[in-house]
Amino acid sequence: MPTLAQRCDAVLPFYAVELFKQANALNAQGHDVISLGIGEPDFTAPAQVVETLNRASHAGLSAYTPPLGLTALREAVALYYTEHFNAPVDPARVVITAGASGALLLATMALINPGDEVLLPDPSYPANQNFVIAAGGIPRLIPSTPEKRFQLSAEDVRNHWGPATRGVLVASPSNPTGTRISADELAALIAEVRKRNGFIIMDEIYLGLYYGDRPQSALALDDDIVIINSFSKYFHMTGWRLGWMIAPAAMIPALDKLAANLTICAPSLAQHAALTCFEPDVLHIYENRRQSFEQRLNYLLPELEKLGLRVPVKPDGAFYIYADIRQHSADSDAFSQQLLHEAHVAAVPGRDFGPHHAKHMLRFSYTVGLNRLEEAVHRMARFIGA
Repeated sequence: MPTLAQRCDAVLPFYAVELFKQANALNAQGHDVISLGIGEPDFTAPAQVVETLNRASHAGLSAYTPPLGLTALREAVALYYTEHFNAPVDPARVVITAGASGALLLATMALINPGDEVLLPDPSYPANQNFVIAAGGIPRLIPSTPEKRFQLSAEDVRNHWGPATRGVLVASPSNPTGTRISADELAALIAEVRKRNGFIIMDEIYLGLYYGDRPQSALALDDDIVIINSFSKYFHMTGWRLGWMIAPAAMIPALDKLAANLTICAPSLAQHAALTCFEPDVLHIYENRRQSFEQRLNYLLPELEKLGLRVPVKPDGAFYIYADIRQHSADSDAFSQQLLHEAHVAAVPGRDFGPHHAKHMLRFSYTVGLNRLEEAVHRMARFIGA
């Protein structure tokens, strides 16, 4: 069993954070850096949500809530999944958490024992590996391909499940690729994991940010899945630190105890404010913003292709484009640094998301307005010499 020090040493750095620091330093020096790096929407919470926060604060509603969250908010999340993602949910299975990170912490602590192996796709969000490591588990990255939309597949489960494997952690839509898993492929993957009595942690943080057909939740295919979601991305409340988990009923007593001890509760004022997110007029605002992200995608993707930054798979969710830079460089780390310091455009190199594609991929985040994207493309064209 690894010691705490060994587990801490195993935690992987997140290069996007370092890039963010460098961009801020350049901005402080008077340079105008356009950040296509950090996955943080330029939109903030709608005025109605902020007004509710203010009312809750003035009413003194800042005390601890129950560890599992406000009953009304758990009910609202359950109804949201029922009405929007074809997944009837019992509110008793909803756990309100301190961001999706809080949900992942609870899920990994509840499901993973020291030495347990968890399968993830390469590429995937780096913190997912670190949550597995922190619980004493062993993340095993399975290289994926454009043909598989850079996602874990049923074939991967069959080929890579070993004696120590206990489950999978997948995301749809994915960070960094913005790709969704088709319902048929997800059903096949779930079936393979079920044959092996494994668990499935499903990251649906970007589920509301879809382009094309409306997605359904993985819960529509199998009710015995741990779902992770957040108010950060679709609801544009990153610093509010609010998320949720939908877990099998049998896990709820253990999660209740873990939540009470590890976090006590999610931020109470943010919980009260989040109730307003689900009001019809506010959801209409979010829908308009989703369409804005789609417009940005439809602009940026062909422009990157014109610059020789090939996009192997067209994204259909989230706000990321995963682009191949081999026409210009064999080293995405160096290319990212040059792009930042010479063109003042920030994009995250592939090493953050796994080793298999690390050297030749960059992640671009279209979380800035069209005018800024246009300027970023202009700067990149000058930098590349296109």
